[in-house]
Amino acid sequence: MLSLDFLDDVRRMNKRQLYYQVLNFGMIVSSALMIWKGLMVITGSESPIVVVLSGSMEPAFHRGDLLFLTNRVEDPIRVGEIVVFRIEGREIPIVHRVLKIHEKYVKFSPFDDIEHWLFFVCFRFVPYIGIVTILMNDYPKFKYAVLFLLGLFVLVHRE
Repeated sequence: MLSLDFLDDVRRMNKRQLYYQVLNFGMIVSSALMIWKGLMVITGSESPIVVVLSGSMEPAFHRGDLLFLTNRVEDPIRVGEIVVFRIEGREIPIVHRVLKIHEKYVKFSPFDDIEHWLFFVCFRFVPYIGIVTILMNDYPKFKYAVLFLLGLFVLVHRE
């Protein structure tokens, strides 16, 4: 059964130690946010990292692969590149491989103009590292348990 020693650790903390641990937790959260915003500035992308949610891109990318994106406005998109685009009104971006370039005209959909589509190009990927994100989305109780345990670890860990 689960040991409740961490509750004894919290009870033994004085106010100063508890405030220090809460500030430490805040530093971790703010550092993660700063890294995310820094990646947004460096890559020029509002979503610099995405996780492949389905197996539709296999064998190139598997479910759970982490894709690093950039917004290369000055370079033309070439055949074989992996592009990620977001359609206005849809929350989840779509990942596709470019199969053919039409030189004379650009046509995406009869219902949308090109201004409504936001394009990003995949320049690196890390296999299977995003599977944790998929697990957290598929199993909300798992997500809350992981967040609770991480928060508890940061608050109780004294070093």
